[in-house]
Amino acid sequence: MAKSKYDFKIPEESPDYPKWSKVVVRNIKKIIGEAINKGHNKIFIRTNLKNGLPLENINKVAGPFVEAWALEHFQDIQKDPDNPYSLINVEQGKRLDPFDIVLQFKRKNKKESYLSSNIDVKATSEDIKTSGKSPNITSYRRIRTEYVDDPDYIFIILSLKHKVYSTRDEKTLMTNGIMEVISSAVYDLKYLSSKDLNYNPALGTGQLQVRDIHYVNIVDRNTWEFCQLLDKKYITSRGIKSWENMAKSKGWIK
Repeated sequence: MAKSKYDFKIPEESPDYPKWSKVVVRNIKKIIGEAINKGHNKIFIRTNLKNGLPLENINKVAGPFVEAWALEHFQDIQKDPDNPYSLINVEQGKRLDPFDIVLQFKRKNKKESYLSSNIDVKATSEDIKTSGKSPNITSYRRIRTEYVDDPDYIFIILSLKHKVYSTRDEKTLMTNGIMEVISSAVYDLKYLSSKDLNYNPALGTGQLQVRDIHYVNIVDRNTWEFCQLLDKKYITSRGIKSWENMAKSKGWIK
């Protein structure tokens, strides 16, 4: 794409953005890691099924369970005003939001200042190797616009790997399930390498998709470089004219 052909609205992130991103990623890793290490990582699913849970299909309902577990754990941390992560607010995303949870961390040594991060929770199965391996993240048009509107927009992918097993109640002979979160990975979307980020044209204006969420490479780039990467992937799939029409309608170019 000939850059001189368009008058771009170029997002300019703050010099401290890389530091802010590292703080958010580190805090989330520590919070989830501590929950796993302390054994606060189990979700109990009580049923009246005598033959047990359909474990071969349990991954289809795992996402909402794991997301709810993460939300409640963050909320428990936030309730302690002296929590070591400076987590001051937790909000659940609405149905059409591109994120599942919003976390706000207080910036140390700065009054009335906080880091707001948007978390997309993805569940993957330890027992089913292909489950959740290549998830859709968010729409190209939406995330591209978010980064233009707010060059310091923090979008985090929280990948939670789980396993599920059953226990039988000897009195009722009914089977109950236990879903256990066993590991996590945390990424800032903007830092995923180009080869790890695919453009999936199947839905609407297209979805960003992680190639393999279990194996991701991280690269340093700023907001404008990320927008250019997204544009390149879209144009390769749908052509320059389609991109130009969208860019004009969303105010990315004049």
